[in-house]
Amino acid sequence: MQIEQLYTGCLAEAAYYIESEGEAAIIDPLREVQPYIDRAAKDNAKIKYVFETHFHADFVSGHIDLSAKTGAKIVYGPTTMSTGFEAHIATDGELFTLGKINIKLIHTPGHTMESSCFLLTDENGNEKALFTGDTLFIGDVGRPDLAQKVIAELTQEKLAGHLYDSLRHKIMPLNDELIIYPAHGAGSACGKNLSKERFDTLGNQKRTNYALRPGLSKDDFISEVLNGLMPPPGYFPQNVLMNIKGYTSIDTVLKNGLRALDANAFDAAAKETNALIIDTRHAQTFAKGFIPGSVNIGVDGSFAVWAGTLIPDISQQLLIVADPGKEEEVITRLARVGYDNTLGYLSGGYAAWKESGKETDQIVSISPNELLHKMEQEHLLLLDVRKASEYNSEHVIGAINAPLDYLTESMLKIDRNKSYAVHCAAGYRSMIFVSMLRAKGYQNLLDVKGGFSELKASGKFRVSDYVCPTTML
Repeated sequence: MQIEQLYTGCLAEAAYYIESEGEAAIIDPLREVQPYIDRAAKDNAKIKYVFETHFHADFVSGHIDLSAKTGAKIVYGPTTMSTGFEAHIATDGELFTLGKINIKLIHTPGHTMESSCFLLTDENGNEKALFTGDTLFIGDVGRPDLAQKVIAELTQEKLAGHLYDSLRHKIMPLNDELIIYPAHGAGSACGKNLSKERFDTLGNQKRTNYALRPGLSKDDFISEVLNGLMPPPGYFPQNVLMNIKGYTSIDTVLKNGLRALDANAFDAAAKETNALIIDTRHAQTFAKGFIPGSVNIGVDGSFAVWAGTLIPDISQQLLIVADPGKEEEVITRLARVGYDNTLGYLSGGYAAWKESGKETDQIVSISPNELLHKMEQEHLLLLDVRKASEYNSEHVIGAINAPLDYLTESMLKIDRNKSYAVHCAAGYRSMIFVSMLRAKGYQNLLDVKGGFSELKASGKFRVSDYVCPTTML
């Protein structure tokens, strides 16, 4: 028997590969499925099942393509939702055989109504692992407010009540030695404050996870689990519907997106369509020169999450500027969150655009020392675009909080007649913010290199007393 966690850091998402006696199962696969097929081939194993813990909101699952390419059966927990593909809707307690091991579906509604965990029993009949999806995380539990976006009669209070019952009556009675394998780790918006640890024993979670503490009443649980929740990213409901109804094969998405366009063709495509130009280079590289109207979302950060958060319509046409060789990665990561309408990429990258003699733009990026001088001499205002939870935890005194997460609302805090220096934690998000507003005609924003970490380290700015955050949303 083999259990392998396949973790994708930029989405803070964990898929799982399980194999026994030449039969394999994949739990919660990402959109691109070839790595799972290759992994099974390495063991000369056949993928028999694709187990889905729920209809995911934060990414588009690869269940449809993986089933089509391998013949594996797609398995969901109890649901009345009608899917756009063939799936086995299991019953609570249903058993699935994989080689010499068994996997039992345990229906655990709460995060969503079909949410289920998968309990693995080894060759000797010992319960060894529980794959908990978004029901139980390490240090947290799944947020119970997402399914109400899909099923109108559900409320977050009702879902939280279901989650309490699932945890107390379905999971907590299991043996303390079980290894808990969740679907997400720190950085995911599917929970409030997930641990950086990627697995743990159930016994340790009973001792350390606030949601599993002894004597916690249902009313108190509901109050605590709902406290600190913020509205989810706008792409979440759209991803849920794609996972339920179906989607275009990732192979087709890549074929359409990997169209190499020279500078003239790229320029024409931008002018003739409603395409958004996404420049995926490093923030400071982007600042030194970019195509006017393009926005910077660096591929080396939480690229897909920020694209999903800031581009309201997943059908938006896109054009890509990337470092040569990174184009397929960019298009794949966009597809992971449902952005399938990439028209092509700039062949040769930004260098080709510049060499063609076409118009370029720049963003001024300043150090903390330069910022201090400008604030004293030019009445420059400081704009902090980190999450509200980060700002409330610790910030430069006098800084205005305008979270990138809620750009539309944050823009209302900006006076076009005043000048601002924009910072985040380290410089990734601030360049996104400045570039997006630059594309909308705002010329009065500078970027702060190194973000809050450098401002604090300089010792030249007054910083508020640190308050430990209770939520990272």
